[in-house]
Amino acid sequence: MSNTLLKISGLEVAYGGINAVKGIDLEVREGELVSLIGSNGAGKTTTMKAITGLQPVRNGDIQFLGKSIRGKGAWDIAREGLVMIPEGRGIFTRMTIIENLQMGAFLRKDKAAVAEDLERMLQLFPRLQERRSQLAGTMSGGEQQMLAMARGLMARPRLLLLDEPSMGLSPIMVDKIFEVVQDVHQRGMTLLLVEQNASRALSIADRGYVMESGVMTMQGEAGSMLADPRVRAAYLGE
Repeated sequence: MSNTLLKISGLEVAYGGINAVKGIDLEVREGELVSLIGSNGAGKTTTMKAITGLQPVRNGDIQFLGKSIRGKGAWDIAREGLVMIPEGRGIFTRMTIIENLQMGAFLRKDKAAVAEDLERMLQLFPRLQERRSQLAGTMSGGEQQMLAMARGLMARPRLLLLDEPSMGLSPIMVDKIFEVVQDVHQRGMTLLLVEQNASRALSIADRGYVMESGVMTMQGEAGSMLADPRVRAAYLGE
């Protein structure tokens, strides 16, 4: 797993006069599930937006597959195989489930493989299969999150970024979402997971990073971090 897909070096991102991200380093290797945890306002979502070209970078570099993607547009970055499922899901509410999934494969030209992947997503997410002709906006929050994940996978990304997938969901749906994330990872997908639920995120990850006020304060093997008294005190209420 030494093949680095994503390498962030000295990343700085500012909103107006505020430094939201202050010179962070982070890397994700092929086949890994890496969790980025931290409290609200730590700069996690800003980091994800910078990686995917949705937020300008003030300083530092972002490399994907060995090449700098700093300054590239979100469209080009997605085309290269780096796809984000944003916080709040961002589904097309007035389209059906099937149409949403087809939109996920918008950049692909391999129609036969797209059709195969569509069927695979409906098997992976049986709830979507049951409601395939339903308008996406009429589904529950948990079902919409499943759709957002399936739509992201339809792009066949090399690296999938998940921003707060469990936010606002019922405990049962949170369990289901984490099961799916684990399943997708075990099938070979490389993932960078941003999540406020630190114990759940670290329990399924290979490695983790802790972000506070725009800086990385800790990183390491996920199991060690889960056992670390500082992490337990700050994020697990102990």
